[in-house]
Amino acid sequence: MAAAKTAADKIANAGNEALRDAVEKGVSGLNDLTAHSSKNMEAVIASVTAATKGAEALGAEAVAFSKAAVERQTAAVRSLAGVRSVQDLIEVQTDLAKTHMEATVAQMSKATELMTAMFRDAYQPFSARMTAAVESLQSGR
Repeated sequence: MAAAKTAADKIANAGNEALRDAVEKGVSGLNDLTAHSSKNMEAVIASVTAATKGAEALGAEAVAFSKAAVERQTAAVRSLAGVRSVQDLIEVQTDLAKTHMEATVAQMSKATELMTAMFRDAYQPFSARMTAAVESLQSGR
């Protein structure tokens, strides 16, 4: 009878310990999942913040370009108003076209640089999270 009681106690203790280990592992897994989700949310917030800053920079650049374009147009009207001959008209018009084309190309380059930086900065938090996830999976092997 004592031997049966001792065996039953050992079985009960082993079951209790296995249950305690399973609960601890489950809680640890939930804590890891919560931390992972929190870091993912932080990455989303950082990405949106970077995209917003990039959009603001693009907007500011567009406003500045529009203001400069109005100033160029005003100067163009003044130049055209002072034309005295067809030859002068052709020269002024050629210079104006060249100036506008150069300004447009420069603006497109600037906008491309700003968009590239915006997308790079917005993607970086996700890239960092993917790297962390891959490293986590590899360390778990």
